[in-house]
Amino acid sequence: MKLTVISLSLLCLLSSCSSSTKRILVIAKGSININSNTITIKDDGGTSEMPTDFANCPKTFHLILKKDDGDVTVNIEGDGDGYYLLNAKNDTIIGSFQKYGVPTGTYTTVSQDALKKDIDSLQLLITNNNVSPANRNYFILPYQAAKITNNLDAFMVTPYHRMTSIEKVGDKDPEVYRFWSIKEVRETLEKLKAMTVSKD
Repeated sequence: MKLTVISLSLLCLLSSCSSSTKRILVIAKGSININSNTITIKDDGGTSEMPTDFANCPKTFHLILKKDDGDVTVNIEGDGDGYYLLNAKNDTIIGSFQKYGVPTGTYTTVSQDALKKDIDSLQLLITNNNVSPANRNYFILPYQAAKITNNLDAFMVTPYHRMTSIEKVGDKDPEVYRFWSIKEVRETLEKLKAMTVSKD
């Protein structure tokens, strides 16, 4: 997994732009190269990610995503500071806010009712139902970007990571968002459904 932080200044074309910072987390299949507002994806490996800061941004600006099979323009919109996820994969990415804490070392039994509730929630998520910034869940189609939070210090746990806990800094709980590929969620759904089948 490649993880690189680059700080770039995106020059404003409008004299009235604000001095906000947009942190863009690019997730792609293969290597990522960012030069000004152009993001080049080379399909030469597994999933990689690259967070990049764009300073002095206008409310709306564009990134050019250059891929082996053609270029795509991605719109980044929003007032003030913001942390965005740009899905440069040919696969939908799904995510939501998560409460992370220190593992307790104990196991909790999950009731059938709770299991069915989890299944219903995941089924809504993969069909892009009940998804909204207010609910802090996200359905990001290929080659699109979504604003996740105003907090530039939030944690983004990307697809195929297995992170289960994040330590607190002082008394403040971390702001964590967990993302999966839609394939991962479908596989999880099948496993959960199998657990609801009663055994004779």
